[in-house]
Amino acid sequence: MSGYGDSALELISEAFADGVDHAAVLLRHSARTFKDGLHDLDNQLTDEGRSLCLRFGQRLPKDLTLRAYASPAHRCLETAQLILEAHEAEGGAITRHRPVEALGVFYALDQMKMWKGMEAAGGMANYLQSWVAGAVPADAMMPAQWAARLVLACMAEKLAAPVARPQLDLHVSHDFTLHLLRSALLGEPADGPPVEFLDGLVVWQAEGALWLKSQHGPPQRVNAELSDQSNQGDGA
Repeated sequence: MSGYGDSALELISEAFADGVDHAAVLLRHSARTFKDGLHDLDNQLTDEGRSLCLRFGQRLPKDLTLRAYASPAHRCLETAQLILEAHEAEGGAITRHRPVEALGVFYALDQMKMWKGMEAAGGMANYLQSWVAGAVPADAMMPAQWAARLVLACMAEKLAAPVARPQLDLHVSHDFTLHLLRSALLGEPADGPPVEFLDGLVVWQAEGALWLKSQHGPPQRVNAELSDQSNQGDGA
């Protein structure tokens, strides 16, 4: 079976090994179908995708309590559910999972216009680069920095409550959302490595600050405040 999810599992293990007691991972959903004529958000997980979810959940550290949130898209909700079920089956503690609109494509103010713009731009990377630069129509997309910080703020808010034992919050979303945070908050190039199935970004609080890390670089301090439109990026 492929190594989908391995890099995210490594990021999670590193965070808790460094003494973090509560972290969040923004995770792309598992392997999915690509059916012509079907709205993209209606594409479901494949059988391989479901198996990958179970593998991911089985390999999570079992001293972690796991709770999950997901984009309302069914493939994201199913990814979260299967990971929790596998974690619990192997002896891990879980709470529950539920949909959260901030993990969906809320930033697309006009989805049809977004998809047409992406096609005209020659793909996701070019369109994302234009979006982060503020060069897409305002009626098509929310400002990229706002969208990135809203996702980050949603995750950070859930990290604020104290926990009785080490806890991981799973936030299942889409590749475009992970590309957005990588580009807008970490300064990674829009045409950098693709976001594969079950790739992730890990977020935690330490030293009075919020930290974000991808598999492609060191952790960086980040700011979820909408009033600050500059990229953060103090490498640790």
